[in-house]
Amino acid sequence: MTDTHADYRLSQLDQLEAESIHIFREVAAEFEKPVLMFSGGKDSIVMLRLAEKAFYPAKIPFPVLQVDTGLDFPEVLATRDNWVNRLGVNLVVASIDDAIANGVVVDDGKTSRNRLQIGTLLNAIEENGFTAAFGGGRRDEEKARAKERVYSHRDEFGQWDPKNQRPELWSLYNGRLHAGEHMRIFPISNWTELDIWDYIGREGIEIPQIYFSHQRRVFERDGMLMSETPLNPLRPGEVVEERTVRFRTCGDITLTGCVESTASTVDEIIDEISIATLTERGATRGDDRFSEAAMEDRKKEGYF
Repeated sequence: MTDTHADYRLSQLDQLEAESIHIFREVAAEFEKPVLMFSGGKDSIVMLRLAEKAFYPAKIPFPVLQVDTGLDFPEVLATRDNWVNRLGVNLVVASIDDAIANGVVVDDGKTSRNRLQIGTLLNAIEENGFTAAFGGGRRDEEKARAKERVYSHRDEFGQWDPKNQRPELWSLYNGRLHAGEHMRIFPISNWTELDIWDYIGREGIEIPQIYFSHQRRVFERDGMLMSETPLNPLRPGEVVEERTVRFRTCGDITLTGCVESTASTVDEIIDEISIATLTERGATRGDDRFSEAAMEDRKKEGYF
């Protein structure tokens, strides 16, 4: 006998999408002035796509915020501009160079631009009066992010206390704030790197070309392949050679490594990361290697 009952069960990807869209709508309804932190990398682009679907056919009802280190990959900035122009969203750029010039942060010549993002970001949130900031952190990326809630409270100094987090039983979120505080929101917290790539493939999402295999002049430093660039001078003993590589994550060009890869399509990347034993941050982000608790230390101070 033919079964005529429709199957209303959602796929894993549909469930994740529905959860993220729900979070976007909850925040838009609950908070006075939210903003989406947008780097132009794959995770923030997926967030922007989810926000687009959450409010379609209306426009996204909040701006996007980028902290400009001055050391971003040109391909990432180009993709960012394409998305912003297509969606017609307001782009707020918080420049580290401007923050240094205005005395917001101090460049002592030793501190990385990655760490200078903290003061620059907090100043932008305070100046613009943002009460909630969407971030693209995922629990599978790094252990500090694994312990963080979807609604992550920041005190009046923009700091996070991992020992004082609000319960989220049954996905009920507490967004109450005192004056000067704000909330970080992580709509894709339950996604994995593999989920992100499955979604990129399914939705046909535009991402920077550096995520795909290409030829690049690189050198080895601290076990990572770094891009040849005037922004990152060679040290004694380092040798530049051309290799076939791709990037698993996009950040500061002086601290973000690439991996040798021939994966030139989304399907090939999915096959590649399906057997990977290191997360993208663990494999290619120098800023997470300063100490065992590098990410958690930065998050406590106000990092993404």
